[in-house]
Amino acid sequence: MNIKNMNPIQIGDFTIPVPIIQGGMGVGISLSGLASAVANQGGVGVIASAGLGLLYRKKNPDFIQDSIQGLREEIHKFREKSSGIVGVNIMVAMSNFADMVQTSISEKADIIFSGAGLPLDMPGFLKSDSVTKLVPIVSSGRAAKIICSKWQQNYNYLPDAVVVEGPKAGGHLGFKTAQIKDANYSLEHILPEVVSVVKEFEVKSGKTIPVIAAGGIYSGQDISNMQKLGATGVQMGTRFVTTDECDASESFKNSYLESKKEDMEIIISPVGMPGRAIHNKFIEKLNQGKKHPVKCPFKCIRTCDITTTPYCIMNALYSAFKGNFNSGYAFAGANAYMAEKIISVQETFQNIRKEYLNSK
Repeated sequence: MNIKNMNPIQIGDFTIPVPIIQGGMGVGISLSGLASAVANQGGVGVIASAGLGLLYRKKNPDFIQDSIQGLREEIHKFREKSSGIVGVNIMVAMSNFADMVQTSISEKADIIFSGAGLPLDMPGFLKSDSVTKLVPIVSSGRAAKIICSKWQQNYNYLPDAVVVEGPKAGGHLGFKTAQIKDANYSLEHILPEVVSVVKEFEVKSGKTIPVIAAGGIYSGQDISNMQKLGATGVQMGTRFVTTDECDASESFKNSYLESKKEDMEIIISPVGMPGRAIHNKFIEKLNQGKKHPVKCPFKCIRTCDITTTPYCIMNALYSAFKGNFNSGYAFAGANAYMAEKIISVQETFQNIRKEYLNSK
């Protein structure tokens, strides 16, 4: 599929026909099913590595090893369904960050997208024959400069692209709660800053580093707006949840269809970061201080302290993935309420194309 006037993205030696990267959504929301469908339309399909140890839990569970095996299997499943470009989303805050990076590289995933912290040591995992491209996710020009400088200084490597994610994203946000509604931290404000920082490194190195806008990107009009501000392409997650191929349960998808604008709520995650989710009774109980875990079964997040955290985020997101909202909640971008029905990924791309052309 070729979306007219939406120029392909070049990330390293990979040409992405349509400048749309599907956001990595865990636990289990974006696996090989959704990722392969997006890649088959010319975008980048992204597998979320968070929580794969739960989805691939063995009879005698070992979260670390089950996560490694799960990621391998999801990449293999993707390759069976698509010859397109596959990415893996890996949160720096995950305790198995290194394992997921090493597994992605050994399985020859095309791109690693990494945020929820600064992935300062990620180039150190590459081997001389590695083909995987490295793309950090940042929320400020300052973060982009730190990563570019450290990678260049320590590894003689610069990012193959940079994703700049604004405060309207779903899931964990790289902002303080007070910054989320502050215009000075809006995507429209921070995107040009990141573009400017990246441009400096491009000029000095001669390497092209596309900047990808993310966070609240929902329509073709949004894509056009971001391009005018200097973005080469966009990352979209929420828009792809309400598709046939999304790996989540029907109940999870329906939570988007049934939501209203006022249901989009900022919560504080056990990860220690604010996050955006759809309000429900589970969140109400959290707000009333009624939840507390008995034990920590996974030790999945470095910054999670079982003695103080009100609940296990891995269990909560896994419950939502399965459609059990008594024990969990759905992360969602600020525009999730705009979803009207469940359609195919192909039709979603067609609709985005129409919206894009109508914006011109």
